[in-house]
Amino acid sequence: MQAGQTPVFVMNAAPERQTGRKAQIANIVAAKTVADVIRSCLGPKAMLKMLLDPMGGILLTNDGNAILREIEVTHPAAKNMIELSRTQDEEVGDGTTSVIVIAGELLAQSHTLLERNIHPVVIISAFNKALQESLDVIQQISIPIDTSSDEEMLSLIKTSIGTKFVIRWSDLMCKLALQAIRTVSVSESGSSTSGIPTGITTVDIKRYARVEKIPGGAIEESKVLDGVMLNKDVTHPNMRRRIANPRIILLDCPLEYKKGESQTYIEISKESQWKDFQDEEEKQVREMCERIMEFKPDLIFTEKGISDYAQSILLQGNITAIRRVRKSDNNRIARAIGATIVNRTEDLRESDIGTKCGLFHIEKMGDEYFTFLTKCTTPKACTILLRGPSKDVLNEIDRNLADAMSVARNVVFNPFLAPGGGATEMAISVRLQQRAKTVQGIESWPFKAVADAMEVIPRTLVQNAGGNAIRVLTELRAKHASGEHSWGINGDTGKVEDMKKYGLYESASVKIQTLKTAVEAAKVLLRVDDIVQATRKEKDQGGGGGGGGGGEGAMPEDMPQD
Repeated sequence: MQAGQTPVFVMNAAPERQTGRKAQIANIVAAKTVADVIRSCLGPKAMLKMLLDPMGGILLTNDGNAILREIEVTHPAAKNMIELSRTQDEEVGDGTTSVIVIAGELLAQSHTLLERNIHPVVIISAFNKALQESLDVIQQISIPIDTSSDEEMLSLIKTSIGTKFVIRWSDLMCKLALQAIRTVSVSESGSSTSGIPTGITTVDIKRYARVEKIPGGAIEESKVLDGVMLNKDVTHPNMRRRIANPRIILLDCPLEYKKGESQTYIEISKESQWKDFQDEEEKQVREMCERIMEFKPDLIFTEKGISDYAQSILLQGNITAIRRVRKSDNNRIARAIGATIVNRTEDLRESDIGTKCGLFHIEKMGDEYFTFLTKCTTPKACTILLRGPSKDVLNEIDRNLADAMSVARNVVFNPFLAPGGGATEMAISVRLQQRAKTVQGIESWPFKAVADAMEVIPRTLVQNAGGNAIRVLTELRAKHASGEHSWGINGDTGKVEDMKKYGLYESASVKIQTLKTAVEAAKVLLRVDDIVQATRKEKDQGGGGGGGGGGEGAMPEDMPQD
């Protein structure tokens, strides 16, 4: 380098870099690959995937989110797609497979647009307009549902369960999901004068509807308890194991002597002092127990420990005690029996005691003992007891039941249904095709691309059912063109059918969320025009130097393509 010249910094050659069109194509291929993995998991004739996790466990499922959660990918676009199904699962609980399939198809359709040299910003602008149009279509073809009608609610939940592993026990699972939702939903009638709208409904499934999976027994033995169940036994073998209409106290403090906060050294010079010291500890515990016994309870739950001395005192008072209960379980018990959790025994009041439980009993199931608090008068928390042949089957039933409960919860907040079986997607597709003819300029192409992408759901349903996709889709398109929006695909036969008569309706909130998430994801990936993978290569993969190559971040060229 000559003197006086500015030094030139060359970008590190080791990171792998792709720019412009190449980066966009790479992202599209990666997204399409992810979509193809779970395309066969859509609809009632869905295939199962068997995945082995690194620990050697087996996952057997057709739930899109559960599959993608277990798959390890290195490509950033593929990771982005996997996040979609997680968002969908957290937000509405269902449609995790659909959202990936639609997003993958939208990107695949964008590929041809990019090859025609249409700028990504133009495509994104058209996608936004197409999304608005799609949401309008969903609103127009949705029908209201009466959330208090069991029949309507059960048929809706059945739609969600219809594509899952538990379809054979769909009636039972629908009843379990609906019963659990009805139990935990709480309506607070706030006064409109204080600015709070009247009749706020909260449905907290995560906190108050616990699923307990116990291997053994038949799946038909699964039930929703009118109360709570814990994996606990009594602390002393002589305590009562069955109490009708018990008075229950819930504590958040130990029934043991108080230990010092820091390390304490005590020097004792006489034997009598040691005895005084022990007597003082016993006195503390005795006072706590006597304070509790003033309220004549039958049953005590505490989140902390109970000393042997406290157990003997409680046993003399004919009180059953259960210790080290989980905080979440204690909260559920409080909701179910109408009790208040108390932090100090000195603070106990009569109003804190739970009296709404009809029966306390302990049963042995399998190898373990379980505590049941059932026959509660107005339980606002519940336990769903699942029985089944093996852990893998129970885990799959649990996932399916969680989806069903999420769907039932969504309808409580947004009581509208959209036709299922690909009918909604086909209605959107037909409307966008018509709209594309009126759009001026280059934006009509992306409009048509979204319309074509929407057909992927009915097409996949036909393919998974083993039908002739071209013939059936042509028939379905003709029905929708003549304004019959409720016609869709019967996922069992692969034929066209009227969803009104077939009774297949899905929650509109799931459809709306699916479209929003899929379109947003496609927009984000289209905006990317540069991928830099600055992952260090392993030494055994060709040492530290040298650019290009596979390394950890394998590019989509190495991924399986169609």
